[in-house]
Amino acid sequence: MSTLTATWTWLADPAHWSGDNGVWHRLLQHLVLTVVCLVISCLIALPVALVLGHLGKGGALAVNISNVGRAVPTFAVLVLLLLTPVGDWGEGPTVVALVLFAVPPLLTNAYVGMREVDRSVVQAARGMGMTGRQLLLRVEVPLALPLIMNGVRIAAVQLVATATIAALAGGGGLGRIITAGFNLASTPQVVAGALLVAVFALLVEGVFEIAERRAPARTRAGR
Repeated sequence: MSTLTATWTWLADPAHWSGDNGVWHRLLQHLVLTVVCLVISCLIALPVALVLGHLGKGGALAVNISNVGRAVPTFAVLVLLLLTPVGDWGEGPTVVALVLFAVPPLLTNAYVGMREVDRSVVQAARGMGMTGRQLLLRVEVPLALPLIMNGVRIAAVQLVATATIAALAGGGGLGRIITAGFNLASTPQVVAGALLVAVFALLVEGVFEIAERRAPARTRAGR
Protein backbone atom coordinates (compact mmCIF):
# COMPACT_ATOMS: atom_id res chain seq x y z
CA MET A 1 0.00 0.00 0.00
CA SER A 2 1.43 3.40 -1.00
CA THR A 3 1.79 6.24 1.47
CA LEU A 4 -0.92 8.29 -0.24
CA THR A 5 -3.36 5.39 -0.14
CA ALA A 6 -2.57 4.72 3.50
CA THR A 7 -3.01 8.43 4.28
CA TRP A 8 -6.42 8.47 2.62
CA THR A 9 -7.39 5.34 4.56
CA TRP A 10 -6.36 7.06 7.80
CA LEU A 11 -8.40 10.16 6.97
CA ALA A 12 -11.42 8.09 5.95
CA ASP A 13 -11.52 6.25 9.26
CA PRO A 14 -14.35 7.80 11.39
CA ALA A 15 -12.51 6.76 14.56
CA HIS A 16 -9.80 9.31 13.80
CA TRP A 17 -12.29 12.18 13.69
CA SER A 18 -14.07 11.77 17.03
CA GLY A 19 -13.02 12.02 20.66
CA ASP A 20 -10.54 14.24 22.43
CA ASN A 21 -7.74 13.11 20.12
CA GLY A 22 -9.88 13.26 16.99
CA VAL A 23 -9.41 15.62 14.06
CA TRP A 24 -12.43 17.81 14.85
CA HIS A 25 -11.31 18.43 18.43
CA ARG A 26 -7.73 19.15 17.36
CA LEU A 27 -8.97 21.42 14.57
CA LEU A 28 -11.03 23.43 17.07
CA GLN A 29 -8.00 23.78 19.34
CA HIS A 30 -5.91 24.91 16.37
CA LEU A 31 -8.53 27.46 15.37
CA VAL A 32 -8.87 28.90 18.87
CA LEU A 33 -5.09 29.19 19.26
CA THR A 34 -4.78 30.90 15.89
CA VAL A 35 -7.59 33.38 16.59
CA VAL A 36 -6.29 34.24 20.07
CA CYS A 37 -2.76 34.85 18.81
CA LEU A 38 -4.01 36.86 15.82
CA VAL A 39 -6.18 39.10 18.00
CA ILE A 40 -3.35 39.74 20.48
CA SER A 41 -0.94 40.45 17.62
CA CYS A 42 -3.36 42.92 16.05
CA LEU A 43 -3.91 44.69 19.37
CA ILE A 44 -0.15 45.10 19.74
CA ALA A 45 0.96 45.88 16.19
CA LEU A 46 -1.86 47.82 14.55
CA PRO A 47 -2.21 50.74 16.99
CA VAL A 48 1.55 51.30 16.88
CA ALA A 49 1.69 51.09 13.09
CA LEU A 50 -1.33 53.37 12.57
CA VAL A 51 -0.06 56.07 14.91
CA LEU A 52 3.48 55.97 13.51
CA GLY A 53 2.16 55.94 9.97
CA HIS A 54 -0.06 58.93 10.74
CA LEU A 55 2.80 60.88 12.34
CA GLY A 56 5.38 59.74 9.80
CA LYS A 57 8.01 59.38 12.50
CA GLY A 58 9.80 56.38 13.95
CA GLY A 59 8.05 53.95 11.64
CA ALA A 60 11.13 52.80 9.75
CA LEU A 61 12.88 51.95 13.02
CA ALA A 62 9.85 50.07 14.34
CA VAL A 63 9.49 48.10 11.11
CA ASN A 64 13.20 47.20 11.05
CA ILE A 65 13.07 46.06 14.68
CA SER A 66 9.98 43.96 14.03
CA ASN A 67 11.63 42.38 11.00
CA VAL A 68 14.43 41.12 13.22
CA GLY A 69 11.82 38.80 14.69
CA ARG A 70 11.47 37.10 11.32
CA ALA A 71 15.09 35.99 11.48
CA VAL A 72 14.60 34.24 14.84
CA PRO A 73 13.05 30.75 14.51
CA THR A 74 9.74 30.48 16.34
CA PHE A 75 10.73 27.07 17.65
CA ALA A 76 13.89 28.54 19.21
CA VAL A 77 11.82 31.24 20.90
CA LEU A 78 9.42 28.59 22.22
CA VAL A 79 12.26 26.51 23.67
CA LEU A 80 13.77 29.56 25.39
CA LEU A 81 10.38 30.53 26.82
CA LEU A 82 9.90 27.03 28.20
CA LEU A 83 13.07 27.55 30.24
CA THR A 84 11.69 30.74 31.82
CA PRO A 85 8.86 31.24 34.34
CA VAL A 86 6.56 31.73 31.35
CA GLY A 87 6.97 28.00 30.73
CA ASP A 88 4.65 27.32 33.68
CA TRP A 89 1.75 29.24 32.12
CA GLY A 90 0.27 26.38 30.15
CA GLU A 91 -0.21 27.64 26.58
CA GLY A 92 1.63 30.85 27.52
CA PRO A 93 4.96 30.06 25.81
CA THR A 94 3.25 29.03 22.59
CA VAL A 95 1.06 32.14 22.54
CA VAL A 96 4.01 34.47 23.19
CA ALA A 97 6.14 32.79 20.51
CA LEU A 98 3.35 32.92 17.92
CA VAL A 99 2.48 36.53 18.73
CA LEU A 100 6.10 37.56 18.24
CA PHE A 101 6.02 35.72 14.91
CA ALA A 102 2.80 37.42 13.74
CA VAL A 103 3.64 41.01 14.68
CA PRO A 104 6.14 41.81 11.86
CA PRO A 105 3.78 41.38 8.86
CA LEU A 106 1.01 43.23 10.68
CA LEU A 107 3.24 46.14 11.65
CA THR A 108 4.99 46.39 8.30
CA ASN A 109 1.88 46.26 6.11
CA ALA A 110 -0.11 48.66 8.28
CA TYR A 111 2.70 51.21 8.40
CA VAL A 112 3.38 51.01 4.66
CA GLY A 113 -0.34 51.29 3.95
CA MET A 114 -0.60 54.46 6.03
CA ARG A 115 2.43 56.05 4.39
CA GLU A 116 1.20 55.23 0.89
CA VAL A 117 -2.04 57.15 1.33
CA ASP A 118 -2.15 59.93 -1.25
CA ARG A 119 -0.66 63.00 0.43
CA SER A 120 -2.86 65.33 -1.62
CA VAL A 121 -5.93 63.68 -0.10
CA VAL A 122 -4.46 64.12 3.37
CA GLN A 123 -3.70 67.79 2.71
CA ALA A 124 -7.20 68.35 1.37
CA ALA A 125 -8.70 66.77 4.50
CA ARG A 126 -6.58 69.03 6.69
CA GLY A 127 -7.66 72.01 4.62
CA MET A 128 -11.27 71.10 5.39
CA GLY A 129 -10.49 71.48 9.09
CA MET A 130 -10.27 67.83 10.09
CA THR A 131 -8.50 67.12 13.36
CA GLY A 132 -5.67 64.60 13.54
CA ARG A 133 -8.03 61.98 14.96
CA GLN A 134 -10.62 62.55 12.26
CA LEU A 135 -7.94 62.44 9.58
CA LEU A 136 -6.61 59.14 10.93
CA LEU A 137 -9.96 57.38 11.30
CA ARG A 138 -11.93 58.83 8.38
CA VAL A 139 -9.30 59.23 5.68
CA GLU A 140 -6.02 57.41 6.25
CA VAL A 141 -7.25 54.14 7.78
CA PRO A 142 -10.00 53.52 5.17
CA LEU A 143 -7.56 54.16 2.32
CA ALA A 144 -4.85 52.03 3.94
CA LEU A 145 -7.27 49.22 4.80
CA PRO A 146 -6.39 46.94 1.84
CA LEU A 147 -2.73 46.77 2.88
CA ILE A 148 -3.69 46.46 6.54
CA MET A 149 -5.96 43.51 5.77
CA ASN A 150 -3.25 41.99 3.60
CA GLY A 151 -0.98 41.98 6.63
CA VAL A 152 -3.72 40.39 8.72
CA ARG A 153 -4.21 37.70 6.06
CA ILE A 154 -0.48 36.94 5.91
CA ALA A 155 -0.26 36.76 9.70
CA ALA A 156 -3.31 34.48 9.93
CA VAL A 157 -2.00 32.01 7.35
CA GLN A 158 1.44 31.98 8.97
CA LEU A 159 -0.11 31.37 12.37
CA VAL A 160 -2.13 28.42 11.08
CA ALA A 161 1.02 26.85 9.67
CA THR A 162 3.22 27.62 12.67
CA ALA A 163 0.71 26.81 15.43
CA THR A 164 1.67 23.15 15.00
CA ILE A 165 4.61 23.84 17.33
CA ALA A 166 2.10 23.98 20.20
CA ALA A 167 2.23 20.19 20.25
CA LEU A 168 5.94 20.33 21.09
CA ALA A 169 5.11 22.23 24.28
CA GLY A 170 2.30 19.87 25.25
CA GLY A 171 -0.43 22.02 23.73
CA GLY A 172 -3.27 21.06 21.45
CA GLY A 173 -3.99 21.62 17.79
CA LEU A 174 -3.38 19.68 14.62
CA GLY A 175 0.27 19.40 15.52
CA ARG A 176 -0.68 16.73 18.05
CA ILE A 177 -1.74 14.48 15.18
CA ILE A 178 1.67 14.89 13.57
CA THR A 179 3.65 14.30 16.78
CA ALA A 180 1.48 11.29 17.62
CA GLY A 181 2.25 9.91 14.18
CA PHE A 182 5.97 10.28 14.83
CA ASN A 183 5.63 8.57 18.20
CA LEU A 184 3.76 5.67 16.59
CA ALA A 185 6.14 5.57 13.60
CA SER A 186 3.02 6.03 11.45
CA THR A 187 3.96 7.83 8.25
CA PRO A 188 0.32 7.98 7.01
CA GLN A 189 -0.72 9.77 10.19
CA VAL A 190 2.13 12.27 9.90
CA VAL A 191 1.23 12.98 6.28
CA ALA A 192 -2.46 13.23 7.17
CA GLY A 193 -1.71 15.79 9.90
CA ALA A 194 0.45 17.86 7.57
CA LEU A 195 -2.24 17.69 4.89
CA LEU A 196 -4.90 18.87 7.35
CA VAL A 197 -2.74 21.86 8.33
CA ALA A 198 -2.17 22.74 4.66
CA VAL A 199 -5.89 22.53 3.85
CA PHE A 200 -6.75 24.62 6.91
CA ALA A 201 -4.24 27.30 5.83
CA LEU A 202 -5.73 27.35 2.33
CA LEU A 203 -9.23 27.73 3.78
CA VAL A 204 -8.11 30.68 5.89
CA GLU A 205 -6.53 32.24 2.81
CA GLY A 206 -9.78 31.71 0.91
CA VAL A 207 -11.89 33.30 3.66
CA PHE A 208 -9.79 36.46 3.61
CA GLU A 209 -9.86 36.53 -0.19
CA ILE A 210 -13.67 36.31 -0.21
CA ALA A 211 -13.93 38.98 2.49
CA GLU A 212 -11.69 41.28 0.43
CA ARG A 213 -13.76 40.80 -2.70
CA ARG A 214 -16.97 41.58 -0.83
CA ALA A 215 -15.48 44.67 0.79
CA PRO A 216 -17.02 48.04 -0.13
CA ALA A 217 -15.82 49.45 -3.43
CA ARG A 218 -14.24 52.46 -1.71
CA THR A 219 -12.12 50.17 0.46
CA ARG A 220 -10.93 48.18 -2.54
CA ALA A 221 -10.12 51.42 -4.34
CA GLY A 222 -7.51 52.09 -1.67
CA ARG A 223 -5.36 49.45 -3.28
